[in-house]
Amino acid sequence: MLNRLPSSISALLDSRAEGHSLPAGLYVREDVFEADIDVFFHKHWICVGLDCDVPEAGDATVVDIGKTSLILLRDDDGEIRVLHNVCRHRGSRLLNPGKTIVSKLVCPYHTWTYELTGELSYAPHMGKDFDKDCHGLKPVTFKSIGGLIYVCLSDNPPEDIAGLEQAMVERLAPYDIRNAKIAHQTDVIEDGNWKLTMENNRECYHCSANHPELCVSFVDLDFGFDPETLSPEDREQAEEHFRLYEERTQAWEADGFPSAAIEQLADCATNFRTQRLIISGAGESQTHDATAASSKLLGQMTRKDLGDTHLWGHNSWNHFMGDHAIVATVIPLSAGKTLVRTKWLVHKDAVEGVDYDLDKLTDVWVATTDQDADLVARSHAGALDPAYRPGPYSRFSETNLDKFASWYIDRMRAHGY
Repeated sequence: MLNRLPSSISALLDSRAEGHSLPAGLYVREDVFEADIDVFFHKHWICVGLDCDVPEAGDATVVDIGKTSLILLRDDDGEIRVLHNVCRHRGSRLLNPGKTIVSKLVCPYHTWTYELTGELSYAPHMGKDFDKDCHGLKPVTFKSIGGLIYVCLSDNPPEDIAGLEQAMVERLAPYDIRNAKIAHQTDVIEDGNWKLTMENNRECYHCSANHPELCVSFVDLDFGFDPETLSPEDREQAEEHFRLYEERTQAWEADGFPSAAIEQLADCATNFRTQRLIISGAGESQTHDATAASSKLLGQMTRKDLGDTHLWGHNSWNHFMGDHAIVATVIPLSAGKTLVRTKWLVHKDAVEGVDYDLDKLTDVWVATTDQDADLVARSHAGALDPAYRPGPYSRFSETNLDKFASWYIDRMRAHGY
């Protein structure tokens, strides 16, 4: 059985037609889900949280990825740590899921006690010759990139995370999200496969029909269109939009704000894209009227006209604006269930009801996330249907889906499937 399993998945990978969605089995099968966790969530870099998830010494939060449980915390010296949530005695979980505050990490089973650095400080009844130095908590390889926490559970993390780091450290610096605060968080469990969640996020073909709130500030033309289907007036408007893009990008970069698109989407392990996008309408923020939700801007920002610095990876998407940021991470729960965790960030000193209105801050992406959850559930239900056949991607609006599917196939094969 074990010998036949990889070849069975391999046959699915081989059957994928270029320019088309994935075969149904790659979305719905549990053996594929287990392979995905191993390849994409254990052997690649994934975004799991933020520095500002743990703003003070002793703050800790637990993130579960498949069977793996991680503790993200800040130690007594103010340093970020990521540790495996597994006691070195008999393997008990140390902390429950969610956020907590601790002075030490104490195993509830036999009270083995660890410092916030992971060092074992107390292990009763183990004898005088017991070497505590050999039984500290296992650390996790991680990087804080502009305040976004990326981890890799492999002993050989992909080195091309350097491309993401080089691109984003400078771009994120003015927002200072390390010192932001989380104004709101939602956890939405979508009834669909994680790849469908990511595909849905990588196109805006569906936006005008499904996201009226988001389309006030978001320009769906940014993600492609078929020029032959546009009326002369719409084509002229599209051409004017891209002329404006070129002007804005040049102006932003001249003012010291990197803006041009950077893509690492093929022939790579660490998959990402970033670009500074124009915000439509009032042009300030992704809110219901496109004006800023917070009067106290993020970090060192002094301008509201710097658009939306977007960043996506294979398990996250982010939008950084002058007044607030939206950070979403994706964690697969099963072949047909996916956790989408969304956080809204504001300046650390911003006061709700004084500097920002929480409803205005959150209503667009609360609605958008709920709408996307419905779309992903519909897609997954379709993939389960015997009538499902992989369909063609639009060469105008879904090129990034084709790239993602091709990258997925390549990475599976690189890891022996």
